[in-house]
Amino acid sequence: MPEYKEEDNKYDELKKMANIATDLALSNKMRIQAINLLGDMASHESLLVLLNLAANDKLPIDERDLALKRAREIIKKGR
Repeated sequence: MPEYKEEDNKYDELKKMANIATDLALSNKMRIQAINLLGDMASHESLLVLLNLAANDKLPIDERDLALKRAREIIKKGR
């Protein structure tokens, strides 16, 4: 049973970070912090979230670039 709870917590964290990273009502500092936290998670799921953020044309270019940079770092760690 603890495995499921841990998986649920990871999913919830990813969801929260993704919501913060795409909330344009928040400051860019908070969105950037969320993107960096997703990069620090360094999981397959966080990689997918970061790639989604990089593809989101509603986000500012610098934030999309950061999401792509953090996604690249995760890929490089996997080698």
